[in-house]
Amino acid sequence: MPRHTADSEPPENGGRVRHRRICELDGREVRPEETARGWEAPDGRTVVIQDADLEALPLPTKRVIEVVGFINETDVDPLLYARPYWVGAHGPGAQKPYALLVEALARSGRLAVCKVALRSRERLSVLRPRNGILVLHTLHWPEEIRDPGDLSSPAPTTDRELEIAERLMTEMAGVDITDLHDDYAQALNLLVDTLAAGRTAAPPLEPQPPVDLMAALEASVRDARRARTEHRS
Repeated sequence: MPRHTADSEPPENGGRVRHRRICELDGREVRPEETARGWEAPDGRTVVIQDADLEALPLPTKRVIEVVGFINETDVDPLLYARPYWVGAHGPGAQKPYALLVEALARSGRLAVCKVALRSRERLSVLRPRNGILVLHTLHWPEEIRDPGDLSSPAPTTDRELEIAERLMTEMAGVDITDLHDDYAQALNLLVDTLAAGRTAAPPLEPQPPVDLMAALEASVRDARRARTEHRS
């Protein structure tokens, strides 16, 4: 199969475009097993670190989750949340401490603040109970959150507009998130099936002209009330 560079024209023969590892000094293609992790030192030199070096790091969080304290859930800025992981007890000796921590967290309503090493990095995280199981939710370090600057809108709002908006939120309260699905993924699968069958994809939707905000809010309130009434009946 012929190869194509990433900056070439799209291949007409359907060939896959592959990324190659090229040494910037001699232009030679490098195999994955020839690569290693490298960090640039302050003096500009590249320091190569092997897997054995990482294994020898004196981190107490390398193979255990280190609990450093307990806080209320409201003390965690939602911007800090990253990824959740299910956590189980490792070995018979860990069963009792695991069960005690799950029950204690559930009764107190608190979170356990932890540090844990994941993918060669020490991560800040919290433990929370869920249906008798511990969930480890990794957090971004506070210094990783970028300052967005001033993105607020200077547009003024009136009491009438706020009243309509609050009424809309009241009418649309009680969303069941489990009923929501990824419409983009479904549309993408449909597009792939359409193209694979040799059919032409549907034309893109035309952008809609701007609408009056108040009229849109009032129409949304009417639609939400109608939908709620039909659901009850």
